[in-house]
Formats: sequence, C-alpha cells, structure tokens
Amino acid sequence: MTQRVLCWIRRDLRLHDHTALAMATAEARQVAVVFVFDTTILDALPDRDDRRVSFIYRALCELDESLRARGSRLIVLHGDPVREIPSLADRLDVQAVYAARDYEPYAIRRDEAVARSLSERGRQFRLAKDQVIFEALEVATRHGAAYGVYTPYRKAWRERLAPSDLASREPDLARLWPADDAWPAMPNLNALGFQEVPIWLGAGERAAMARLNEFEERMASYAEERGFPALSATSGLSAHLRFGTVSVRECFRRALAREGDGPRVWADELIWREFYQMILATRPDVVEHAFKPDFDRIAWPGTDSEFDAWREGRTGYPLVDGAMRCLKATGWMHNRLRMVCASFLVKDLLVDWRKGEAHFARYLLDYDLAQNNGGWQWCASTGADAQPHFRIFNPVLQSRKFDPDGRFICEWCPELAGFEAHAIHWPADAGPLEQIAAGCRIGADYPSPIVDHSERRRIALDLLASATRG
Repeated sequence: MTQRVLCWIRRDLRLHDHTALAMATAEARQVAVVFVFDTTILDALPDRDDRRVSFIYRALCELDESLRARGSRLIVLHGDPVREIPSLADRLDVQAVYAARDYEPYAIRRDEAVARSLSERGRQFRLAKDQVIFEALEVATRHGAAYGVYTPYRKAWRERLAPSDLASREPDLARLWPADDAWPAMPNLNALGFQEVPIWLGAGERAAMARLNEFEERMASYAEERGFPALSATSGLSAHLRFGTVSVRECFRRALAREGDGPRVWADELIWREFYQMILATRPDVVEHAFKPDFDRIAWPGTDSEFDAWREGRTGYPLVDGAMRCLKATGWMHNRLRMVCASFLVKDLLVDWRKGEAHFARYLLDYDLAQNNGGWQWCASTGADAQPHFRIFNPVLQSRKFDPDGRFICEWCPELAGFEAHAIHWPADAGPLEQIAAGCRIGADYPSPIVDHSERRRIALDLLASATRG
C-alpha cells in the first residue's frame, strides 16, 4: 500500500460519495486534501465580486471545518496548479496525486501538464470519473460514435445503467493525513483579490443535501410545475452539481428510486447534463464553433445597442427583461427563461449566440461550460439535437403561458406592477388611460419594444435557412 498521497479537489467540493477521495483512501495510508485557487481562471474573471468565488470559498470553509473535526485540515494554495501541485507533492513527498476528471479543454491541458511534471518527479497522477455517470464514449452508437441526438442517447444511457454505476463511493476518512502546521492554510478572499458577496443559496455539502432533501419532497410535481418561474418547482441544485457539493450519483439515486412523471422528468434533465458533457468531451471545437459547421457561415446582423438592451433588461419584452435583471442581480435564471432569453437574442435581435453565451458565463452562479454551450447552441439551432431553426419562441406567448398572472414580471419589472394581468405581458398595447392608471408610461417609465417579433422572425428564418441550404 502507498504511504502518503494527495487528493486534489476541483469540481468535487465534498467529503462523501467522492470517487477520487475514495480511491485515494483505499490505496494509501494517509491522504491530504488540497484545493488550488487557480490564478489562470481567477485572473480572467472581470468582476472582483464574482459570486462563484464566494460560493467556492464558503464550500471550502465548510470542508475545512469537516476535515478539522477529523484531525486533518484542507490545504489551500493560490497560483498556477501546474506549478503548485507538483511543488506541494515534492514538499510533502507523496507518491501520487488523485483527482476527478474534468472535460473542459483548459482543464484537460492543465491536467496533462500536471501529469507530465509529476511523472518527471517519479510521482503518479491518477484521475477518476466523478462528475458524470457515463463519460465521453461510454454511451455510444453501435458503431462506437458519439450520439448527436438526445433521445437515442437517453435510451442507450438508461439501458447501460447498472446498480454499480450509482453505488456510493465512500472514502475511508480514518485515513486522512493528520494536520500539520506547516501546511498552507486557507487565505481570506481579500488576499485572493476578491470580495465576499451575498448568494441566493447556501454553499457547501450540508446546504446541498438540505436542498436535495427538500426537493425530494416536491419532486412529484416537477413535471407539471417546472416551467413556471414564479414557482419554487425546480431543484435549485445546478450550482451544487457544478461545484460538486452534491454527488450526481446521489441525485440519480433519489430520482430513480421514485415512481411518477416528476422523478422521471428530473432524471431525464440530469441525463441532458450528461449528454452535453459528452458533446464537450468528444467535440471540444463547440467551445468556439457551431456543432453544425454550416452555421458558422452566418454573419449575424444584430447591433451592439440591441445587445446592450438585452443585457440590461430594457428590450420592452417584460419576460425577457425580468429574466435578464434577475440574472444580473442574483446570478440565477430559471431554465425556461434561459431558453426564452437565448432565443430572443439570436432570433429576434439577430445577435451571435456566442455573445449571449459569454454574458451568461459572466453572471451565472451555476455556469458550466458544457451546459451553457449546449443550451445556447440548442436555442440558436446550431447545436446537437438543437431546436429546429424554424421553431422560434414568441416571448409574449411564453410569458402568458408560463407567468400567467405576471408574478415573476412584477418582481423583476416592478414598474409594470400596476398593469392588469392581461396587459402586463405586452404593455406596449396599453392605451394612455391604462398607462396612467398603472402609473407607468411606455417609452418613459418602461421601454417600448426595441424590435417587432413578427418582422424579426421572418428575417431569422431566412438567415438560418440560408445556412441549412449551404
């Protein structure tokens, strides 16, 4: 048995059902847990009050507390992991470093460089699958190719699933390396160049499990209620899945243990997550290019002023504006609204989907490259199993269907709260007396619509059809 090793946590900020830590504690007598605040990532962030950094920091504080209760503690580094991890391995004289595999292009390059550096020192770098049930081509067509359509992927995914795939990977926490005062300690956020900010949900493993337990009690209604942003109908676990404060295996175990449409649909949504991770792993070019290459030829004619109006929530389309204001204020956007806003940017404002994807990447607390890219390309009709190019969301009809009484709109566009429910979805048609009664003048207190949906829909259809014709 190996004497001492490191477990490097990245997207798995928990102690339980943890593949890399379970492997490490099964194969070594002492295991120290390390996290690196990666300056390659942090230095590229435009906002020093980025919510994701606060979320990670709080999750790490809880993790450190849990480790200390067991006589160990978290080692926290700040720098380039390509240098920091091999250097720490040298200082502690460990035989190996364990970590969970990451499928993003930067992470793959980083891990390859770390592996080379460790190998040159005679140390091993061992990667484990943890953030998905099936990775890359573990679920493939009968010819061994990647699926490009979700439904057959989901069918194959479910057929391949075995009980062992969902079994909990529990580490032997009795093998944690006793804390050493010489280990680098947790810095505060100011020392990292960031400031702590409020977050709309609790961070850390305890908060994740509490949210999962609470959602399990209302999972039965998920299929019927998940599309309504004013309801608390979704799991709210996306950020926890992104940072690994909850195990994806635990989520699947809860969903598949229950009968009914709600658990089945939630499990299908988790499989969508696996589908997009598979797309990124097998087609890393989608980060910069359309999954369907023909769509890269499109010269999107949308203007900067219209893009700015969309970003700031002043398009004159209340559901879109409310969603964009919510995103900027909280770092959260309901999934239905993500689709509506993305479709509106691409197919009403005719702006390149990559600009919208980058904006979401800046503000979403649950930002995940595979999910964000996959979702945007789906809405733009450029991606895997994408929405057909001729299907274009009507933002007003979406508003009437999924926010019928205007509760969500009133919360995020309070200037419209005085309108009756029938008018709040399209206040541009309200007459002068109705505007006076509502205390809101369209064009002054709330913007007039910046585009005509019907007209832009025709342009978008021609634009997208031209790409499909080659």
